[in-house]
Amino acid sequence: MTAVVAGRRVTRRTLPVAPTWWADVVGGAAVLSLLVVTALWTADRGVQELLAGPATGLTSLGRLAGLLSADLMLIQVVLMARVPLIERRFGQDRIARWHRLAGFTSFHLLLAHVGLTILGYAGTARQGVLAETWDLVATYPGMLLAAAAFGLLVLVVVTSIRAARRRLRYESWHLLHLYAYLGIALALPHQLWTGADFLASAAARAYWWTVYLLALASVLVFRLGLPAWRSLRHRVQVAAVVPEAPGITSVWLRGRDLHRLPARAGQFFLWRFLDGPGWSRAHPYSLSAPPSGDLMRITVKDLGDDSARVATLRPGTKVLLEGPYGRLTGEHWRGGGVTMLACGVGITPLLALLWELPYRPAEAVLLYRARTAEELAFRAELDRLAAERGVVVHHLVGPRGRRPAWLPAYAEGLSDVEALRRLSPGIAGHDVFLCGPDGWVEAAQAATRAAGVPEAHTHHERFAW
Repeated sequence: MTAVVAGRRVTRRTLPVAPTWWADVVGGAAVLSLLVVTALWTADRGVQELLAGPATGLTSLGRLAGLLSADLMLIQVVLMARVPLIERRFGQDRIARWHRLAGFTSFHLLLAHVGLTILGYAGTARQGVLAETWDLVATYPGMLLAAAAFGLLVLVVVTSIRAARRRLRYESWHLLHLYAYLGIALALPHQLWTGADFLASAAARAYWWTVYLLALASVLVFRLGLPAWRSLRHRVQVAAVVPEAPGITSVWLRGRDLHRLPARAGQFFLWRFLDGPGWSRAHPYSLSAPPSGDLMRITVKDLGDDSARVATLRPGTKVLLEGPYGRLTGEHWRGGGVTMLACGVGITPLLALLWELPYRPAEAVLLYRARTAEELAFRAELDRLAAERGVVVHHLVGPRGRRPAWLPAYAEGLSDVEALRRLSPGIAGHDVFLCGPDGWVEAAQAATRAAGVPEAHTHHERFAW
C-alpha cells in the first residue's frame, strides 16, 4: 500500500517481527548464565570452603559475589549492545530498565566481593584490614588494574543515580557511562591472573572466555560494525531543513538505497551530523514520516542541548546513523480502531504511524497535547490526514493542571476516563499508542487503563535517559 506524505508517495512496508519465543530464550540464557557461575563455584569447593571457618567462608562468599557481579556486568553489555533480535523483541524502555537493575545489582555484589574478600584474607593472614588491602593491591597480579576498574565503576554508578543524572547534560552522562567498558576491561586481568575459579577449572576458563568474547563481539558487531557499514552503504546527508513550529525543526535526509534499511514508521535512529564540533555525540530522533525510496524525515525539538544545532544544519551535511531502534511500530496494531496520544514533540513517531497504518476513515483518533497553539507542529499535515485518511484530530492546548494528568488545566473538571471516552468513544477496543515526556506518558497510560484498555494493547515510547 502507498500513502502521500509531504507531496511524496511512500510505500507501506512489512518488516520481520521478532518471534515471541525469543523472549523466553533471552531470559532463559541470562538465568542459565547465573546458574552456571554458581555451579562452577560449587564445583570448585565453594560450599566446603564456605563452611570451613569464618575467614575461609568470607573469602569463598566474596568469590561467589565477584563471579555473579562479573556475569551481570557482561549481561549488561549484551543488553545494551543493541542486538537487533533483542532490541526488536523487548524495546529500549524495557531493556534500559533491565540494564539499570542488572547494573545496580552487579555493583552491590562487587562491593560485597571487595569487602568480603578483604575481610577473609585479613582473617587468614591475621592482620588488619587496611594492611591486607594494601598487600592485595600492591602485590597480587592484576589487582592494581582491578582497583582502577573499581574506581571507574563507582564513577559510572554514582552518575547513574537519578539525582545525579538530572544535574548532568545527556552528553556528559553518556561520555561518563562509556567508562564502564574500560572498567570491565581493566578488571579482566585480575580474573585471569588471580581468580581461583578461572585458574583451577578448564570448564570455568571455557565459560568465562566464551561470555567475555560474546560480550565483546556484541559491541564490535552491533554497536560499531553495523552502524559503520550502514552509514557507508547508504551515504546519508541532509537534503532540507524545515521549521515546523517555534523550536521544532524537521530535517529531510537523502541517501542511497534507503529502501533497504530495515526501518519503519515509529522507529528512531541515533544520529551524528558531521557539521563541526560535537559531531561524535549521537542523539535519538524518531522518524516523523515513513521511509521512502531515497528520503527520510526526522523532527527535533530544541531542548537546549545539541538539539539546537539541528535548525542550523545545511543541505549536504553528511550524517552517520545507528539503528533503527524502537518498538513503537505498526507490527503491534491488531487492525480496527486506533487511538494515539501525543505530547509536544511526541507527535513525531505517531505522525509517521498515522500515514503508514491501513485503518479505515474515522477509525483513527489523535489526541495532541501542547501548552500553546504555537507549539502545535504539522498543522497542515494533520489537516491533510483528516481530509484524506479520515483521522479524527483533537488539539488539547493549554497550561498544565494542578494535578498530575495528561489533560490541560481547562479539563480538570473531567475525570481521565470521562475525557478519554468523550474524545475517543471506542477506546476500550482500540490499540493505543502514546509518546511524550516520561511523566506525561505515565499519566496517560494510567488513564487508558482506567478507560478499559488492556496493558497488552497499549504501546508507548518514553523520552527519558
